Amino acid sequence: MRYRVLGKTGIEVSTHCLGTMMFGAVGNPDHEDGARIIHAALDAGINFVDTADMYSAGECEEIVGKALKGRRDDVVLATKVHFPLGEGRNRSGNSRRWILNAVEDSLRRLDTDWIDLYQVHRPDHTTDIEETLSVLTDLVRAGKIRTFGCSTFPAEDLVEADHVAERRGLMRMRTEQPPYSLLARGIERAVLPTAQRLGMGVLTWSPLASGFLSGAYRAGRPVDLTTGRARLTPHRFDPDAPGNPAKFAAVEQLVALAEEMGRTLPELAVAFPLVHPAVTSVIIGPRTMDQLTSLLEGADLLLDDAVLDRIDEIVAPGTDLYKADGVWQPPSLTESALRRRPAGERAAAD
Repeated sequence: MRYRVLGKTGIEVSTHCLGTMMFGAVGNPDHEDGARIIHAALDAGINFVDTADMYSAGECEEIVGKALKGRRDDVVLATKVHFPLGEGRNRSGNSRRWILNAVEDSLRRLDTDWIDLYQVHRPDHTTDIEETLSVLTDLVRAGKIRTFGCSTFPAEDLVEADHVAERRGLMRMRTEQPPYSLLARGIERAVLPTAQRLGMGVLTWSPLASGFLSGAYRAGRPVDLTTGRARLTPHRFDPDAPGNPAKFAAVEQLVALAEEMGRTLPELAVAFPLVHPAVTSVIIGPRTMDQLTSLLEGADLLLDDAVLDRIDEIVAPGTDLYKADGVWQPPSLTESALRRRPAGERAAAD
């Protein structure tokens, strides 16, 4: 396993990061099996583990905490805050009030005294970014976290956060965690170049495009829309849905490319994000030991320029054929009132 420095933090992390979203009720509910998978990843040289407070409503953090007993000092542990936990107001978002509560709950569930990388899981435009940076800076100074970053922030929010930190004398966001895959290359346009310019470490998620690049979804074959990811978001996997034929066609070409190389499609998919010079580590999220083993078998795959040129022909750089689940959309797109002047002011003349 190779290691890279995470942005400008000085922290060395493995180029594969173990994502744990599939541990707990939403995936693999067996705590002991989850611990075995984590131990196998660590034994293979992975020293970077990523989780979040909202994964299985905190159960995932508990599994990770138990698994890291006796090995905590050797692991770079990352978790996240933002999404709702429980009912009631002020139990989500990026406010000082919620972050101070959430970090204590994460520390308790993880059974640790500190978190190496604390990430803001999504933007929150109801909270001033200065408020968020301020509390995160305080948590570093208190020793509860070592550094902090964000996940799925657009490029403009990365720039704003960096500008506010410099102007207010606060600590900077040191990392960004965006979705990136053979089918979702949109971040190559602005997010990755911006992260590079700001000296941020990048850990990418969903290299298998929520399973679309697992090899299980092929053109001309029936798709069971009642199980797995397809059950949760059938519109993404339905071969007849608008836009999906292009995804299935791309997958067939990528499968053929992988086979020419004597590799599997998942191996090709996981190797791809690490090629970009802005990417520090790619998150792999196995649910079973077999899945971990198969992904690790492809860790030595080196993509040469000829292969990358073929990939560019199949899915053009900066192109999104697949939108990852849960990707944040700015209010400027989701709230029509922000895109429409009052009815009486829309015409060019009275």
